[in-house]
Amino acid sequence: MQAQALTEGEPNLTANLANISAILFDQMTDLNWAGFYLIQPDLKNESEELVLGPFQGKAACIRIPVGRGVCGTAVSTEQTMLVEDVHQFDGHIACDAASNSEIVVPVKVAGKVVAVLDIDSPKIARFDQEDQAGLEALVDYIQSIWQP
Repeated sequence: MQAQALTEGEPNLTANLANISAILFDQMTDLNWAGFYLIQPDLKNESEELVLGPFQGKAACIRIPVGRGVCGTAVSTEQTMLVEDVHQFDGHIACDAASNSEIVVPVKVAGKVVAVLDIDSPKIARFDQEDQAGLEALVDYIQSIWQP
């Protein structure tokens, strides 16, 4: 796996997530965004929120509340969200109007969601079960190297 070759032995989380984002953006077709949102404290609400992390693509939303949008829902349910048409997803947050489908995989460390891998496409129904299985395997690897 190319991600493992680039990250093995490297303890810096930001560098590793940046390289993984670049690999995904380069290797997967029909993408307009690939990257990570990291769980951070929301000091205004004494809760947690997703904050933009390393990514490839157009500028993105910086903060996403847990439970809102596809990313926030993936955190609150702790489940992969494969959305064929984001315009049919109640509460979708449109960071990029060109996005039409999305897949979000939660990253869990010690049983707690610490981030999500988020990938968007301008193509409706771009992602399938094979993509989901491959991305979940990648996230399993990310979880094994996670060092904040």
